[in-house]
Amino acid sequence: MFLHSVNLWNLAFYVFMVFLATLGLWDVFFGFEENKCSMSYMFEYPEYQKIELPKKLAKRYPAYELYLYGEGSYAEEHKILPLTGIPVLFLPGNAGSYKQVRSIGSIALRKAEDIDFKYHFDFFSVNFNEELVALYGGSLQKQTKFVHECIKTILKLYKGQEFAPKSVAIIGHSMGGLVARALLTLKNFKHDLINLLITQATPHVAPVMPLDRFITDFYTTVNNYWILNARHINLTTLSVAGGFRDYQVRSGLTFLPKLSHHTSALSVVSSAVPKTWVSTDHLSIVWCKQLQLTTVRAFFDLIDADTKQITQNSKKKLSVLSHHFIRHPSKHFEENPAIISDLTGTSMWVPVKVSKWTYVAYNESEKIYFTFPLENHRKIYTHVYCQSTMLDTNSWIFACINSTSMCQQGVDLSWKAELLPTIKFLTLRLQDYPSLSHLVVYVPSVHGSKFVVDCEFFKKETRFIQLPVTHLFSFGLSSRKVMLNTNGLYYNIELLNFGQIYQAFKINVVSKCSAVKEEITSIYKLHIPWSYEDSLTIAQAPSSTEISLKLHIAQPENDSHVALLKMYTSSDCRYEVTIKTSFSQILGQVVA
Repeated sequence: MFLHSVNLWNLAFYVFMVFLATLGLWDVFFGFEENKCSMSYMFEYPEYQKIELPKKLAKRYPAYELYLYGEGSYAEEHKILPLTGIPVLFLPGNAGSYKQVRSIGSIALRKAEDIDFKYHFDFFSVNFNEELVALYGGSLQKQTKFVHECIKTILKLYKGQEFAPKSVAIIGHSMGGLVARALLTLKNFKHDLINLLITQATPHVAPVMPLDRFITDFYTTVNNYWILNARHINLTTLSVAGGFRDYQVRSGLTFLPKLSHHTSALSVVSSAVPKTWVSTDHLSIVWCKQLQLTTVRAFFDLIDADTKQITQNSKKKLSVLSHHFIRHPSKHFEENPAIISDLTGTSMWVPVKVSKWTYVAYNESEKIYFTFPLENHRKIYTHVYCQSTMLDTNSWIFACINSTSMCQQGVDLSWKAELLPTIKFLTLRLQDYPSLSHLVVYVPSVHGSKFVVDCEFFKKETRFIQLPVTHLFSFGLSSRKVMLNTNGLYYNIELLNFGQIYQAFKINVVSKCSAVKEEITSIYKLHIPWSYEDSLTIAQAPSSTEISLKLHIAQPENDSHVALLKMYTSSDCRYEVTIKTSFSQILGQVVA
């Protein structure tokens, strides 16, 4: 009887554990946002021109091939070699096809057409015969050596040209990104053959499934080399993760190790990338239109006008990537932007002395400079926040230095602004700018378009609100809540005690608005200060919006920053923020 009772308890325990595991797996595979990526389409029929390899090389690697992507007239013209563009090599991942290059190749071709082929990129792609290298790692070393030979073959295609390249840029999807990093471990490989490496959903830290020693040994060799030689590696590297939609490669595996001497590496989740702002699954990351547009814009900004190739300046490369993938000020990239701007011309100067101001611009006949004297505001407020719904790339906010009411030249603060889907904004802490006497908001003359500009001064304590997260084992039965009762445009909710991978919560934001005729848009941004994994939620007020709160990267031990829910709100609405533990998402985090 006793043994029978024990067996029943064991069975009940195992059934319960299976239930928990199933719940966690359900969250991993189905508990994420819908696919918000737009499909990228080819404007002309895609063609893949097979590049003839040296006979010895073709014999040594009979299963592998090298292709050049093209469309329409470009494809026809480039069937006759040599080439004249900038070479980019695409490396597919586990079971990947060389044809996956078509999305970025087509977008880059359209961009080149827009500038009359002043510059253009030649996109090559390697056919690895769709090998399952994530399941069997025996081919990884062979793929790496073949890519080395492909790079040398590609560079020979430009021989004799005036602006012949000496290196290639590489885009590696999934395991293709790891193969690209492995190139540096080859004995005869010259590091300067690669000028840029962008990886997409590549598990850099460890294999997703370490099924054999070939995979684990390959990872050990690559990562040890990059750690031990960090001081000498000058390769600018960008790793882009797909976020929670990519359940095949969790984003925590894609972050490159932060090495003290290797400062040319960036890791970011696609949901945090400006003008992308979406999570991608493991395959859509190569065709997601928003992300590929961002990548192509970065490529064209990386071109050196003198060499007509990708710049060799590491500082510029990192600046371009940061501009497009980390923080976009809603301005075109400039290597050395002008900080001082002329504020002259036939313009109206209108002083504004109130602490909260809104201006609706519509069919403006002349330019207007609105000036905010800062002296009196400094005595009462700590910060100033301005936003504009006009999302062009012109400068829009300036500051006068030691001026009485207007200035002929001003400091261009637009470079410190940040772009969001519906607004561009700037927040300044007044004590950081003691020499500024006036803030200046520029409203251009516009015809047929309408936009709104807002500014407000505020005290930090009224907009930075603390919200401790609920206990891990509260199972969603209890919650914590804050009310935003003031008429502000911007709030920071500090999410205290949140920093571990196994934590997961649901945040509910309820907005209640006074009677307004026009649609009100609010933006809720989860900001994780220790890694680039922010995510945005756009809501139409009034509404009730649910946000998932969980991490890809745990907070480092020596990091004292606090995760934030940044809220870009409407002064016509009141907001209520509630947080509670999500047990199913905790199981998903543990299972993943």
